[in-house]
Amino acid sequence: MKITEKLGLAVALLCAAGLHAQTAQPWEIGPFTRPANGNPVIAPRPESVFTDPILKAPAHWEALHTFNPAAIVRDGKICVLYRAEDNSGSMEIGGHTSRLGLAESKDGIHFKRRADPVFYPADDAQQSREWPGGVEDPRIVEAEDGTYVLTYTQWNRKTYSVGIATSPDLMHWTKQGPAFLVALGGKYAQLQYKSAGIVTVLDKKKHRLIAARINGRYWMYWGEGTIRLATSVDLIHWIPVEDQHGAPVALLRPRPGRFDSTFPETGPPPVLTKAGIVVLYNGKNAAGDTSSGSGDPDLGPDAYAAGEALFDAHNPAFLIGQTGHPVLKPEQPYEKTGQYVAGTTFAEGLVYLHHRWFLYYGCADSLVAVVESPKK
Repeated sequence: MKITEKLGLAVALLCAAGLHAQTAQPWEIGPFTRPANGNPVIAPRPESVFTDPILKAPAHWEALHTFNPAAIVRDGKICVLYRAEDNSGSMEIGGHTSRLGLAESKDGIHFKRRADPVFYPADDAQQSREWPGGVEDPRIVEAEDGTYVLTYTQWNRKTYSVGIATSPDLMHWTKQGPAFLVALGGKYAQLQYKSAGIVTVLDKKKHRLIAARINGRYWMYWGEGTIRLATSVDLIHWIPVEDQHGAPVALLRPRPGRFDSTFPETGPPPVLTKAGIVVLYNGKNAAGDTSSGSGDPDLGPDAYAAGEALFDAHNPAFLIGQTGHPVLKPEQPYEKTGQYVAGTTFAEGLVYLHHRWFLYYGCADSLVAVVESPKK
């Protein structure tokens, strides 16, 4: 190779390094890579059967799809609560009954699953909100006292809302009802809303994520279409943060030409870091011809990809920065084929274990996969 060629190669490498430095912000969690093998980590099992408490009959509860997972560290293992759809109802998105299964892993990739779901619609006070659609798309955090707090979508095939549930062990759950049911005198009791992540912090003593207090309160980023904010003093009853007009404050909106050009949607529980609050979120690309500038041309129409945003550590409503490009997008066959044919990497579960981050996500509304950060 000639000296001039070597110099040209060196300049090219430096330019590439500079480009990466411009696109990857120092506050981002990651970068994430797919493990060499093991994905997808959770797939449907048509043979799984349990007796449904409402039907009083056997249900093949994870026969069709397993996707959109929450994740938490417990006893040195990663526990994933994943959404599972049975083979009832109509063959369309949202047309089946969803329940939550539980899987455990020592290495974050190979999972042992329980035979029965651990969270599902039942003959209880929430049945009218959860039947027949089910319980969907969980996110989970651990409180300071060890209690697990679950946010999930209650779907009765007519309306939906974020439900709150608590558990001491991930197996036995108490349903607390909709997050905003009594907020501000019932102002939001009829609101349709979903996708809620409670802010966490990496506890230096426990070496895992714990629900964080900021200015004496807990904070929750929520919403599909526009990402908004809420506060709580007990992790159960939440109050939307409002703007000067008395409407829920809008923090993240669609961005033309970006991966979130149709809308952003809250991802896993955000993380309070030294730089601020890092919010991993899911973006839906614009429909139609993305080459026209309406969406991200590097993604297919209607595809879901994940990005990150940074908010002030002391003022959770103040946006500091936002990634211009996705940190995770559909690339593999299992992320592009399934129930959602446009392609999906829908992030909902984030944990820290073995000195690395594990991010769990749904693939095409059909499977569960994981990406991980380099070991630190």
